[in-house]
Amino acid sequence: MSEQATITVRGATRCYGLKTAVEGADLDLRAGRITCLLGPSGSGKSTLLRLIAGLEPVDAGEIRSGERVLSAAGRTVPPEARDVGLVFQDYALFPHLTVRDNVGFGLRHLPAADRKARVHKALTDVKLADRAKSWPHSLSGGEQQRVALARTLVREPHTVLLDEPFSGLDAHLKSEVREGLLETLKTASAAVLLVTHDAGEALMMADDLVLMDGGRVIQSGDPQECWARPASTAAARLLGEVNRLPAQVAAGVARTPLGPVPAPGLPDGPAALLIRPQHMTPGAEGLETTVETTRFGGAFSEVGARLGDDRVHLHVPGVIARPGDVVRIRADLSKATVVAD
Repeated sequence: MSEQATITVRGATRCYGLKTAVEGADLDLRAGRITCLLGPSGSGKSTLLRLIAGLEPVDAGEIRSGERVLSAAGRTVPPEARDVGLVFQDYALFPHLTVRDNVGFGLRHLPAADRKARVHKALTDVKLADRAKSWPHSLSGGEQQRVALARTLVREPHTVLLDEPFSGLDAHLKSEVREGLLETLKTASAAVLLVTHDAGEALMMADDLVLMDGGRVIQSGDPQECWARPASTAAARLLGEVNRLPAQVAAGVARTPLGPVPAPGLPDGPAALLIRPQHMTPGAEGLETTVETTRFGGAFSEVGARLGDDRVHLHVPGVIARPGDVVRIRADLSKATVVAD
């Protein structure tokens, strides 16, 4: 892994009138690594991608490629001069050009033989060499995506930006296309930023994960660490369901309805305990409660119960309880996190 960031974003801010779409965002993109930018609709993630691409200016902060300033207040290097490839959500293929001509569109400055060789390699890398003479409308959604990716990678950019690349695909196609995309991107060794609102997608694809909400980066780092140790309730909920229970911190320990939990570094006072549903299970010991709901979810059943004034969900294999059953709940508090919000 390269230790030097290919793209660095520091304090990037973008406003539209009185609305701040991105506020003080920091981000590093590194060669050979896939960074997934995850957030709900309206969180600012697509705006941040557009800032990096040079499609919009920053109102404050900087975006750099090495020592070169790409964006700063009052200064924006145009997209075509950034050596950054962008794969649009709708792929934006030219309908009047064949697959081969779509991929070679940005190489018209090269001699014909060089252009032909580069295009053939790019299509071979995405396993579409046999569709070179096809028209875009004859391709599946996954094939169109791979053509768009080949058209970007054939220019050998140091950074590739993908905005919701799977949004137009049927669910059964996503897994197959995702694996092909990962293989191609890893082979290219570019720095990759993939914007998505799908938590599962982000966790499965990311080398580095960045969470956005309300225009701000709220957590970044290793995907497993972000999932297991969320920095806030908002960060936890971006990555899946989480139970939030009241806590009271004193001298580095949080008193919670499930028992005491270490809370190093947190100030004394009110806090929140976060614990995933799969880390709470019915057992012979634990807090007694009455099951309120049971819903079958395939790989697990979601059991709803109440602890005092708080409702909790458990994800357990099979159907082990029915509404009205009295059960005991035990929690793996080593998997719990205490946050200040």
